[in-house]
Amino acid sequence: MSDGDKNGGDKPEDAAALPEVWPEAERAESLARGAALKWASGVFCRPEHLERLGQYRKRESQRTSSIQSRLKSVVQSYLEGVGWGLEQLREAREELKEVSHALGKAGVESSRNAEGVKALEMMREVSVNHCQLLAAVSNLPRLYSVQSMVSETERLVESRRLLEAHARLMELECWQDDILWQLHGAGAPGTAGTALSAQDEELVRNYFSGVGKLVEALGKELWAVVGSGLALARQNPTPFVSAVRIVEREEALDQAMLEERGGAGGHSRPLPSGRPRCWRERFFQVLEEAVSARFRSVSYLHTRGPGLAGHLSALQHGIMGDLATVRHLLDHCVPPHYNLTRAYLRACHRCLQSHLGQVSGWELESGEIFAVLNWVLHIYNSSDMMGHPDLMVEMESEELGPLISQECLEQLQNKYVHSVRKSVSEWMHKALEVELTDWQRDQEPDTDHEGFYLTSLPTIITQMLEENARVALMVSESLRDQTIQMGLYEMENLLNRFREALVDFGKEHRRDQSTNQNKFYLHYLLASISNCIILKTSTESLQQQLSSRSASRFSRTPPGPLAALDRAVRRACRLVMDQLLLELQPFLQGLLSRSWLVQGDVTVTLKLCGVLERHFELYSRVRPPCRQRLQEECQWLTVVEYVRVLMQKRLVCRNAEERRQLAQRMALDAQHLRDLFQGLVEVEGSVSEVNPMALLPVLADFIRLKDPSMLTLEVSGLVAKYPDISDEHVSVLLDVRGDVSRDVRGTVLDLLEQSTPPLPAGYRPIFSDILVPTPSMPFCLPTAKCA
Repeated sequence: MSDGDKNGGDKPEDAAALPEVWPEAERAESLARGAALKWASGVFCRPEHLERLGQYRKRESQRTSSIQSRLKSVVQSYLEGVGWGLEQLREAREELKEVSHALGKAGVESSRNAEGVKALEMMREVSVNHCQLLAAVSNLPRLYSVQSMVSETERLVESRRLLEAHARLMELECWQDDILWQLHGAGAPGTAGTALSAQDEELVRNYFSGVGKLVEALGKELWAVVGSGLALARQNPTPFVSAVRIVEREEALDQAMLEERGGAGGHSRPLPSGRPRCWRERFFQVLEEAVSARFRSVSYLHTRGPGLAGHLSALQHGIMGDLATVRHLLDHCVPPHYNLTRAYLRACHRCLQSHLGQVSGWELESGEIFAVLNWVLHIYNSSDMMGHPDLMVEMESEELGPLISQECLEQLQNKYVHSVRKSVSEWMHKALEVELTDWQRDQEPDTDHEGFYLTSLPTIITQMLEENARVALMVSESLRDQTIQMGLYEMENLLNRFREALVDFGKEHRRDQSTNQNKFYLHYLLASISNCIILKTSTESLQQQLSSRSASRFSRTPPGPLAALDRAVRRACRLVMDQLLLELQPFLQGLLSRSWLVQGDVTVTLKLCGVLERHFELYSRVRPPCRQRLQEECQWLTVVEYVRVLMQKRLVCRNAEERRQLAQRMALDAQHLRDLFQGLVEVEGSVSEVNPMALLPVLADFIRLKDPSMLTLEVSGLVAKYPDISDEHVSVLLDVRGDVSRDVRGTVLDLLEQSTPPLPAGYRPIFSDILVPTPSMPFCLPTAKCA
């Protein structure tokens, strides 16, 4: 084949192989050519740039040579690294061949020595059996004497010769351990020991079967001595000391065997059966059980009823007596590291926690709960108990923790408050029943040293609430606050019932007014008002005792006894004024009529003043500030009712002379009332910006005015003083004058409608309480038109 054929055959193969090795070579070359053409067309687009073509060619040749040289160096270093790695692989393969050959030789030698090892194993078994047989023969005398030693030890235990019994027991256990150890084959030097057959081991343990019963019997006697340690300490502490010595011996044996087992590894003796006994730990458990038994020994006949406080006192004396015995006697019978007094304190504390937890779950009365709370919070940590200086040296009371949990403490306090609330509610109900009975008495209410009316109700309520708060404070401020809050809630409920009782009292009096059964109705109303003043003072005192944190602790709506008191006082004052109006009504009927004007008799006015004077005298038996309030309401009611009678138009003046007489009589009545009130009212500062007595002279001047054209100016002044006066009131006053023309009336009413001023601050309306009677319509036939 010619060269041309060869070349022709090679080209297709190269062309086909190139994309497999460099799949993006053609694309990269195409991009490079395109970028070169783009650059050349941009550089040589102008003829003057063609002169530097040689320079560009030379620079590009240098750049190409530099790139090629760097590529060659990189490829060369890569090839050198590959060659070094191949050389390392060849050396590793040779070393593996040598190791494999050595392992093969070792395997062959091991298989040759297997038969020799089997012969040695047989010799070892023979040696172990020989050692076990030797140990069995040498220990036969011990095995034969085991039963006699067990019997002797039992007699020592029964006679409470505990130290001697324990010494024999230790000897028996040592024999048992040695025999089992020797039979295991671990006693021969150079041997690793083999497992003893179960049958042989069971045979040995049968010989020592009485040892386990001895341990139980000794332990039973031992713990009996420890449990009665308090009694033994006062008589003969020797058995207790022997018990402690035995406990320490056992603890030392347990510790030594554990250390030997931990340090000897696989060649250590196995732990004997029943080890470790942990008798020191058991010692403290028995001590705590003894404390619990001492608690049960205190008579529980006093744990219920009024004897619960006596039971707690007995517990206190019993605990402190036992602690004194432990501190002065038992503590000297044990090693110092026992801290026996501290342990006894902890045991007492735990037993008390359990016992008081049971007591807290009972249905207790308030006195019993108080005894428990006071004992837990105050007596227990006081210097008479755990806070005793000698005990504080052993342990701080804070280390013991709380005697009862916070949750249990809150439950007890809630139970106490609930129980007290039930009692308070019952007492308040009884006190209110007694109060209602007193209202029916046919005699005047009692008075205090200041001459004010009062009954037994406020004294009972005040003393009861203050005493409950004082007792609760003996426990804690928190309980005091809860008790006060409860008392305020109950007082609010009482005052609501008290106000309802006042309403019923007033209805009953109005119903029985014709028979005049209750002569002292007004007196007991005034006594009720004084009672409310006393209760208000007591309530404010209780609220001042509340701590600042109490409001945030209670999720319920705060009690409002003061608001309930105010409602009760207002209702009682209203009933007093109703009674005053009832007594004034017969005399008011005779005022401002034509017969009253013609006769000119002032007897009606004087009788009316007599009623007011009698009422004012009774109001002096009411505690301030309600006394001043009643006096002010009395003046207000008198003026309002006088003007109300005027608004009824019983008298319409016919001429100027009647207007003069009417104005003169009204001014005279106003003077009588003013003189009466000035002589009776205690002036304690202005109680209102409007003086009701000033209204009557103003109305008299309005009626006395001679020139009707001046009524507009007069009405303007009247409206300025009394902005609540309405056009109906002014219209009635114009009617009473009897000389006002329709034009003047229209002008006055239009002025009044246009100049209605707002009520000033602090102004108490007076005309708003006076309703103008509706004028009667003239009778008309159905078929006729009304004019």
